[in-house]
Amino acid sequence: MEYYVKVLTFDYVCYFQNIDVMAKRKDLKKGINYLCGELFAECVAIMHYEKPVQQKDVDALMTQILNLQDNMLSRIGHVEPGMTAKSYFKKLRADVVNEADEISEQIKALL
Repeated sequence: MEYYVKVLTFDYVCYFQNIDVMAKRKDLKKGINYLCGELFAECVAIMHYEKPVQQKDVDALMTQILNLQDNMLSRIGHVEPGMTAKSYFKKLRADVVNEADEISEQIKALL
């Protein structure tokens, strides 16, 4: 089961990392929505496994995923003052990948 979650998370992150740094904002939004949607689906699937899990733990993870999605989508709309667009979006992508890794580790801990 752990291998399954690790492979899926790796696929999500690879999908997101393959988006060009200077891609259109629309493409970045699609990537973030895809990544967060897949992580959310993993949480829903965890609730249906035979091994019992605490509902409040899964709910907390789902809330964290939704907050990640909202936060990152709002950050796409404007570049921080004093940063070039390329460096800003590179940092944004790194932040999304780091947050997704943390959430996937929490998902693995539930299993």
